[in-house]
Amino acid sequence: MRKQEILIDLMRHGEPEGGRAYRGNSIDDPLSDRGWQQMRNAVGKSTGWDRIVTSPLKRCRLFAEELGQQIHAPVIVEPEFREVGFGIWEGKTPDEIIASDPESYEAFYRDPENCRPEGAEPLADFTRRVMQAYEKLIEVSGGEQVLVVSHAGVMRAIIAQVLGAPAVGMYRIKVDNAGLSRIRYTRYGPKLEFHNVDSL
Repeated sequence: MRKQEILIDLMRHGEPEGGRAYRGNSIDDPLSDRGWQQMRNAVGKSTGWDRIVTSPLKRCRLFAEELGQQIHAPVIVEPEFREVGFGIWEGKTPDEIIASDPESYEAFYRDPENCRPEGAEPLADFTRRVMQAYEKLIEVSGGEQVLVVSHAGVMRAIIAQVLGAPAVGMYRIKVDNAGLSRIRYTRYGPKLEFHNVDSL
């Protein structure tokens, strides 16, 4: 049984430059001014994190580095926490996809495991890489509070696993820009304490 509690705070990046679009792991847009403000507002004056773990993509990493300097916490870049690859949808807005191929868009949300965009990362592969990195993080985080700055897809994969939900249920989990969730690990296992809040 686990003897020390672990707090894992999950945070999605703020709004990137260019607004809403399918940005997978091949698009590295930085945060917009609004995105920076969303993330700064979300963490407020919180300083309790022992470590910050971040996706390598700019919309996550640059904020994580700024916060790490402010609270004097080490920042670790975890490549496996990058967003899922969306294939031919990368860089396109939902409206653009619906206008050009409404059937594929509807099929994806009906069955995101088997009806993925052309060239997209398989859902099972994505979930596997995220959870392998996450489980390693848990193994070395006894008694710590850790902030993970990543993406909606990464947060969905982790939360679905904690809740014992099937991978196809991931896309039923809403994650806002700069949304925060917390998972507490005790001797009895993990519990989702809150999800998708806009400030701590």
